[in-house]
Amino acid sequence: MGQEVRGIRVPRTSHLYEVDMIAIIDYGMGNLRSVSKAFEAVGHRAAVTRDAAAIRNASHVVLPGVGAFGDCMGNLERFGLVESIRSTIQSGKPFLGICLGLQLLFTESEEFGLHKGLDIVPGRVRKFTVDPGLKVPHVGWNQVEMQRACPLFEGIADGSNWYFVHSYFVDPADRSVAATTTTYGFPFVSSIWRDNVVACQFHPEKSQSVGLRLIKNFGVWRA
Repeated sequence: MGQEVRGIRVPRTSHLYEVDMIAIIDYGMGNLRSVSKAFEAVGHRAAVTRDAAAIRNASHVVLPGVGAFGDCMGNLERFGLVESIRSTIQSGKPFLGICLGLQLLFTESEEFGLHKGLDIVPGRVRKFTVDPGLKVPHVGWNQVEMQRACPLFEGIADGSNWYFVHSYFVDPADRSVAATTTTYGFPFVSSIWRDNVVACQFHPEKSQSVGLRLIKNFGVWRA
C-alpha cells in the first residue's frame, strides 16, 4: 500500500522507508526556503542548517543552489561545510543536489574563469553555446528524458516537463552517471545518479506535481 500526498500516490517498495529529518545545507546563498517548503508540503521534516552536527545526524542531506559557482564554493569553505558534504556522501547517506548543488559536485567549472569544485563527480561544468535562436540562460519548462531507472523518478513519466534556470551544464567524464538528459540546442545531462548521490539541474521545488513526487521519493529513499 502507498500513501497519497496532494494527489500523488507514493508506493512503498523495498528501497523506500520513512525518515526523521532532512538537512538542507545553508551556505548563505540559494533558494533555501522554497526547497524547505517543498519538503514540508509532502510531509517530510526538513531543517535549513549549516551546523555540522545537525548535518551529520540527519537521515538525508540536500545541497540546493543559486548563484555563481566560485562564490558558492567560497562560502562552503568559509562555513566549513566541505567536509560535512564529503563525509555525508562517504557515509552512504542519501544526498540530493539541486541546480548549482549539482554543479558543485563536479571537478571544476568554467563560470567566470576556472574554479575548483568538490570533485566528487569527475567532470567539468561548461557554459551553454547554443544556436542564436535560443537564449542563455536556459529558463523555463523543458522535457527530461530518462536514461536509466532511478529510484527518485519512480512514478514519474519519461518525458515529463521540469523547470530550469541555468547558463551552465555538467559534462561528466563518465557518462554512465547520467540519469536523465534534456535537449536545449543539444542534449545535455540534466541529472545524475551514482550510489547514494542524486543531483539534478532542474528545480524540483518549482516543478509542480512531478517535482513534489521526486522530493517525496527522495525523502523516503534508502540508498
